[in-house]
Parts: sequence; structure tokens; C-alpha cells
Amino acid sequence: MTSLDPLYAKADQRRTEGGLAYAGALSPAESLEFLTLEPNARLVDVRTRAELDWVGRPQVPAEQYVHIEWIRYPGSIPNAEFIEQLRAAAQPDTPLLFLCRSAARSKLAAVAASNAGFTKAYDLLEGFEGDKDATGHRKTVSGWCFRGLPWIGA
Repeated sequence: MTSLDPLYAKADQRRTEGGLAYAGALSPAESLEFLTLEPNARLVDVRTRAELDWVGRPQVPAEQYVHIEWIRYPGSIPNAEFIEQLRAAAQPDTPLLFLCRSAARSKLAAVAASNAGFTKAYDLLEGFEGDKDATGHRKTVSGWCFRGLPWIGA
């Protein structure tokens, strides 16, 4: 079995280089490896329920997957219960990988979690669908799906 140490080191390096206000960041492939090696880790998907229903989600063990909306749909209303829901799903020392569509909301969620005392809050770089290509489509230049990692379609 591979060690978690290189993954923690890479995440911490990104934290230092990027001046991140949370524990660090991992690429999609690193995140999948992290989840495989760390059964206590949780993938916290902060996308809306509609995104899960219409787009899909990463295929990871059910016990490692947590869905907590960062912004509620419809209406794009911030989820005032986000931290409370996170506390119900994980302990302060649980390794948490935050995921959204393109790694914008996940960064905000990682900051909020860190500020609330979660010591192992990580951003999952690139997000589930990644950046838009020249024609405005996602899943074609970056992200969990583009990297060929397992996912469940809508």
C-alpha cells in the first residue's frame, strides 16, 4: 500500500505556495488516491442537489461521500446551516476533500471549514466538471470527469 505522506506533502506544498487559508489542495487523481488510502476521509460535494441530479457525481464509497450544498437551489441562497451540517457529518480532525463544479465554491467551503475548526480541510482542484473550453462546454479540459476518474452519471 502506498503511503499518505506524499499526498499530505503535496497538499501542504500547494497551501504554502498559494497562501491558502486551509490545509491544502489535491488534484482529482491525488484525491481519489487519498480516498483509497484514507478510509476515514470524506469527499464533501458542495454542489447543489440539481447539479447532482442533472450532471452526476464522483463514484466513491458511499461511506466516504457527503453532500452538503454550499449554495441552495433554486435561488442561489447561501446555506446558513453549512457548518452545522458539516459538524453532523464529520469530526474536526476528519480529512475532508471539498468538491464543486470547477473548484470555486469548494475553496470557500474549505476556508469556512478551517475557520470552524476543521483541521484537515482540502480543496479538490479542478472540480467535478472543470473549466469551460473555447465553446463554453465543461468536462473537456479539466476536472474529475475529464481526468477519467469514476463517476455516476445523472
